[in-house]
Amino acid sequence: MAETGTVTDIDNNVYRTIKIGDQWWMAEDLRTATFRDGSPLRLIPSSGVIDWASDSLGACTQYDDNSLAPGYLYNWFAVNSAKQIAPAGWHIPTDAEGKALERTLEMSQEQADKTGWRGVHEGEKLKMTGPEIWKTYGEVWATNESGFSAKAGGCRLFDGSWSTPVGFVFSGFWWTKSEFSDEQAWYRYLDYKDARVFRSHTEKNYGFSIRCVKD
Repeated sequence: MAETGTVTDIDNNVYRTIKIGDQWWMAEDLRTATFRDGSPLRLIPSSGVIDWASDSLGACTQYDDNSLAPGYLYNWFAVNSAKQIAPAGWHIPTDAEGKALERTLEMSQEQADKTGWRGVHEGEKLKMTGPEIWKTYGEVWATNESGFSAKAGGCRLFDGSWSTPVGFVFSGFWWTKSEFSDEQAWYRYLDYKDARVFRSHTEKNYGFSIRCVKD
């Protein structure tokens, strides 16, 4: 049986946690709007298109201003802020820690090191079950074998618009703390139409979900 627990952030949000291999992961997306030092993040609504596109200090948003979103979406400047956004004792995973999780789910090292769609069924093992969480598609199934419980939360694009199709059953994007360049950072992406895990890098003012891993 998997080892589980909880962790609480500075806003007193309580998250389920699970041990996967040698790593402890949050089993829910981060939803705090406060840095660990007590200072607020900039919470930008759907109407704040220019504010979102131009922020470089650290901001968060709620997908399409919908309170049913599984967590906040954050730009990478929030991820990398010295004020820290993860709960005490936890941190935003590096690209290497993301690969370690994928290797635990039986992805080969060769596949883990690639960009684009990688692996075989690792995405299915990460996705929380239920058609209200991930739209069903052909022979692609969410099994949540890992207990990671990934939910489709969409993303906010660099220009302030929302990922399409609009809704919470199609796609999910998660930042890592690792930079690719001065302008871009690494992330992971899951899609309802694919059983694998997508790895790439993109501009830092995209809005993605965050999962934290224990120090």
